[in-house]
Amino acid sequence: MKTIVVGSTHKSAGKTSLIVGLAKTAGGPSGYMKPLGDRLLYRKKRLWDYDAALITNVLALDEDPEEMTLGFEHAKLKYMYDAESIKEKLLDMAADAGSGKELLFVEAGESLTHGTSVNLDAISLAAHLDARLVLVIGGSESAIIDDIAFVKRYVDLSGIDLAGFVINKVRNLEEYRSTHIEDVNALGVKVLGVVPFDVELTKLSVGHLAERLLAKIVAGEEGLSRKVSSIMVGAMSTNTALQNPLFKREGKLVITGGDRSDLILAAIESNSSGVILTNNVLPSSNIISRASERNIPLLLVPFDTYQTASQLESIDPLLVKDDSKKIESLTQLVKDYISIPDITG
Repeated sequence: MKTIVVGSTHKSAGKTSLIVGLAKTAGGPSGYMKPLGDRLLYRKKRLWDYDAALITNVLALDEDPEEMTLGFEHAKLKYMYDAESIKEKLLDMAADAGSGKELLFVEAGESLTHGTSVNLDAISLAAHLDARLVLVIGGSESAIIDDIAFVKRYVDLSGIDLAGFVINKVRNLEEYRSTHIEDVNALGVKVLGVVPFDVELTKLSVGHLAERLLAKIVAGEEGLSRKVSSIMVGAMSTNTALQNPLFKREGKLVITGGDRSDLILAAIESNSSGVILTNNVLPSSNIISRASERNIPLLLVPFDTYQTASQLESIDPLLVKDDSKKIESLTQLVKDYISIPDITG
């Protein structure tokens, strides 16, 4: 069994997506664990990490996602484990998660330093598990080169099997290759791949938003798989909204009060991805019926428009288990742009 620790310098670099793509591309059976959880889910009086639950479903693993994470809180972990017992526990977890598998992917925390005080940062994980380390870097061109230079110059990787860096979410691939990759190579690091930004991977489904907002689905349940391309707050008059170019786009999500019947109907007829009804105010039954006919989800929330918009802004475009198109796209990106043998050995 080959163990691969996937870490990143900053949050939301694409570690989980890379692991999904690698596991799907590798072909053989793969295991997974995320020792330090950072996306806490509470379901049926049980705690587990969102990414662990996701990959359990995507890879059809038999293991319990609750057993893939050692803990979430630094204070509790520091009380329960010292450096030696952490290592012993990690080796036990890896033996269970990797049993019968060709590859074991270990996802580190949200940044390179996250978990350092409890010996669960990416570098410690690689050392404890005698694993190969892959670092995912994302952001602007200057942020990418700064992060790689910092790791190269100031991070002690002696004794660590660093496979190299995956440069992720590059907006203009050809320009980056012609203008910036030479500076990265001059640092003397191994670049495992440069992956282009794919806007479709950033789009959330209405169903995912409904789940995160704990919204009540009033109508259009069959349209919950619709993707959201833009969000529009319907605080203006209907005539003003209709003149707004954003309102004419398909894939928009409209946030408005349930008493704005004219605006809700206009959103339904313009093929919006969905409508969020604020302040727990329901529209008339004929509007609910029309939304059902057109499979346009109506989501009812107790918050006002400002609170709803603020909550939507904080929702990351995470991968969801049922989004087969995104999973296929991720797998293809890994195949096309990443040197898999340099990672898997």
